[in-house]
Amino acid sequence: MGSFGLLNWTILIVYLIGNLLMGLMFSKNVNSAEDYYLGSKKIPWWAIGFSILATYVSAMSFLGGPAWSYASGLGVMMIHINYPIVIFIVITLFLPFFYNSGVASIYDYQEQRFGKKARSVMSIIFMMTQTLSSAAVLYATALVLSFITGIEINFAIVVITIVALAYTLMGGISAVIWTDVIQSVILMIGAGIIFYFLLTDLPQPLMTTLSELKANGKMNILDFTLDSKVEATVWTGVIAMVMFHTTVYGANQMVVQRALTAKSIGDAKKSFLFMGFAAFFVYFVFLLLGVLFYSYYNGQDFDNNNTIVLQFAADTGLPGLLGIITAAVLAASLSSLDSALNSLSTVTTLDFYEKYFKKNASSTHYLKASRWFTVIWAGLIIIPAILFSQSEGSVLELLTKVGSYFVGAKLSMYLLGFYSQHTTERGLLIGVAAGFLAVWVAATQTDVAWPWYCAIGFIVNVPISIGVSLLLDGRQNEISVYTIKGQKQMYREQNLPVKQDGWYVIPGKVDTVSWLLVVFFIATLVALYVLTVFI
Repeated sequence: MGSFGLLNWTILIVYLIGNLLMGLMFSKNVNSAEDYYLGSKKIPWWAIGFSILATYVSAMSFLGGPAWSYASGLGVMMIHINYPIVIFIVITLFLPFFYNSGVASIYDYQEQRFGKKARSVMSIIFMMTQTLSSAAVLYATALVLSFITGIEINFAIVVITIVALAYTLMGGISAVIWTDVIQSVILMIGAGIIFYFLLTDLPQPLMTTLSELKANGKMNILDFTLDSKVEATVWTGVIAMVMFHTTVYGANQMVVQRALTAKSIGDAKKSFLFMGFAAFFVYFVFLLLGVLFYSYYNGQDFDNNNTIVLQFAADTGLPGLLGIITAAVLAASLSSLDSALNSLSTVTTLDFYEKYFKKNASSTHYLKASRWFTVIWAGLIIIPAILFSQSEGSVLELLTKVGSYFVGAKLSMYLLGFYSQHTTERGLLIGVAAGFLAVWVAATQTDVAWPWYCAIGFIVNVPISIGVSLLLDGRQNEISVYTIKGQKQMYREQNLPVKQDGWYVIPGKVDTVSWLLVVFFIATLVALYVLTVFI
């Protein structure tokens, strides 16, 4: 690749300075730990929605999505088809518990429902998985910088970490959300530009190109095979990955913490609804880019498929295009990275430091502690980021595989809390251990595809947790107020309003607008079927 050029560098530097200035602007409003975690609770729902979308639609999707479909075809879209159903579940079951509690750490629920050990286990799982995903974001960002400048990628990882750390320490969650808004828009503009020039430069008309891709097996979207060894099938999309993504978006501090900044539960739900409707289009565009690149480059091998988008931007030769694309990827990645650092420091401070080491200190003290933990986490994610840099496959695929080891336990711990009257902490933790063991056996001793790991962990965890709970602690006579049934009973006995501004406050009740998500999900399946049949 040739010189990056003065114009491209100017575009990139202006974007980065803009991010830093925004962080500096919001830093004036961060005077307490609560400001750092939750902001002022005055952020509009649409901004939170953009932020939730941008949390995972960052460099991992912009670079890793096309890389994944370039190698595997558009069938991998089935991994991401399920967001409408996922968001339906999240805003009906998970979000009311977390928003109504008024806490900053969503893992407080586990302590209230089961006990301190359950909360600690869930928090540790979050910190492990989030460190890995943050490292993947960091790696993807370093890959961009290394690709365009030629600097060594491990050095780029360290430099980007320092930049992200400085940015994160300034503005707290408010700066994170508003930066996500701007950078997600920039990212979509960059994707739109790439899509336009790719369509323009295809050697054949689009429909002819798609027909040839179909003949080469790259457009087989709806695969109904029951073979558990196949990654992307209809069944993995509507069963296994529904379970996976429900955990990612419903039991993930980094995602839910954004919704907790909303001024009402209605706004919190609307922010998630935005994600439920928008995600399909975003992922479809990114993955369609990959198969179109396959046609454009005649399926040639790349040293690293994650650089295909950047290579195309460079090949077009349009002045400033590479700078725009690079700035979009880099800035969006920094936004996602600072989100993770903020959430990791929040959980560390609230679930461990404040609870076990420094109780009843001032809010100013916890703010200072949170910022120190942010520094520590920034240092820790460098190690797995360097390990990720040794991989030449799709970073999005790699990250999703790694995360699948843990989500079964997280999903089980919450759904058992919501619905099981007789599950106790001791039984739950033994079930979690059994679920981990089952996933490890499936991953190392069988050929079962990774999307099913969550389902395997869940299927093993649930009956063992309930059975061991009954064996060790017997049947529970009282219904916990932190179950769905307990919540309904409490609202009924205390004559509490079940709605606020037209939105259900009580968990388990479905808002009318949520049914549109189900309709939208069916419509997307029909649209993909029509696309597959008629091209």
